[in-house]
Amino acid sequence: MNKPYTAMPSFAGATIKLAGGAFALAAALALSPAHAADVSNGKALADSHNCAACHGPGLNKPVSPEYPKLAGQHADYIYWALRQYQMGTGNPHLGRNNPIMQAQVQSLSQSDMKDIAAYIESLGGDLVNKK
Repeated sequence: MNKPYTAMPSFAGATIKLAGGAFALAAALALSPAHAADVSNGKALADSHNCAACHGPGLNKPVSPEYPKLAGQHADYIYWALRQYQMGTGNPHLGRNNPIMQAQVQSLSQSDMKDIAAYIESLGGDLVNKK
């Protein structure tokens, strides 16, 4: 008859293999080169996609109150918002529903969106952090 502690080593071995695999995956992701956002490419993309047509000069004076001021916004927020527009209504838990923005971002890669986000963050704007 097997005692409970004799069956444990095979279970522990599987746990160690899973933990080792997870560690290897984390190490591979950590060592992979990250995309360093290119502000100048972000500016070129923002200009070519005519972001100022709605968000105004310097992306800080929208042509209509329903459009947000973008200048100075955090890059990670801008990137995620662009990704959500790209996802559209295909995933109602993640996507944003705005036909104009959805059309604007469909051709952008994730690197392009990171570049645009870095450019927008680099702009001086009216946004302030409340303390």
